[in-house]
Amino acid sequence: MHVIAKPALIEFWVKRPDAESALQAWFRTMESEVFTDFNDLRATFASADYVDGLTIFNIGGNKYRLIAAIHYNRHKVFIRAVLTHKEYDCGDWKGR
Repeated sequence: MHVIAKPALIEFWVKRPDAESALQAWFRTMESEVFTDFNDLRATFASADYVDGLTIFNIGGNKYRLIAAIHYNRHKVFIRAVLTHKEYDCGDWKGR
């Protein structure tokens, strides 16, 4: 898959260095795989959820959330947001 935009990950882990290794691992996995659909993705990311057309990943032992729009037919992953659990729970991300 082609992940767009890695700078969002870097920006997040600069603010929260404890997230770097987990985000790097997520990025490497996404870049090295090609997922055909959400069920295929769940075989690798069992805790991923599908909410309002977006895929939500638990990062760093459920401490952070990565929200992405995935276009399986084009093999593209668009990072919409990386949030703390608290920011995610507020729900403001749904308007993005």
